[in-house]
Amino acid sequence: MPVDFLTAEQARRYGRYNGDPTPAQLAKYFFLDDKERREIAAHRGAHNRLGYAVQLCTARFLGTFLPNPTNVPRIVVKHLAGQLGISDQSCLARYSERPTTYSNHAVEIGKLHGYRDFSSQPEHLRLVRWLYTRAWLSAERPVVLFDLATARLIERRILLPGVTTLARLVASVRDRAAERLWRTLAELPN
Repeated sequence: MPVDFLTAEQARRYGRYNGDPTPAQLAKYFFLDDKERREIAAHRGAHNRLGYAVQLCTARFLGTFLPNPTNVPRIVVKHLAGQLGISDQSCLARYSERPTTYSNHAVEIGKLHGYRDFSSQPEHLRLVRWLYTRAWLSAERPVVLFDLATARLIERRILLPGVTTLARLVASVRDRAAERLWRTLAELPN
């Protein structure tokens, strides 16, 4: 199966903000509880606290850390700044001045909140088994499997891999399921 089942637009939108989150999404993914506020308060400077909060909620919402953590919708920044009591939302621009700071924060968030790498075991094997079972039992199109796999990774707190990595995995699993089906069918005639 070819790996180019995603359109250019679908690939571009993967793991990125695609417009403003809805009020329901803001309430679900961008609400900071007391424990998270204490965790955020441990960081110096309003820009670091707001940047940390943006990264934490982005990982929860998108399942990944952005290459530029300040590249988020204004409504997200406003919502988080309001919860943290930060009146100057423009301070977030200073957060991207030191890449080591936001990469260290991403590692810290990953450890504290249980985010795992895509290739970590046994989660990777579980994903492959789950995809294979879906491909074997249903005739779902590869783009549907791709979207379901993305949702599953986010739900299980596994950081999203690159778009082509996940697309290749979906394609290879569907190929294996199809080969098994053809072998099974070929054995039926006597």
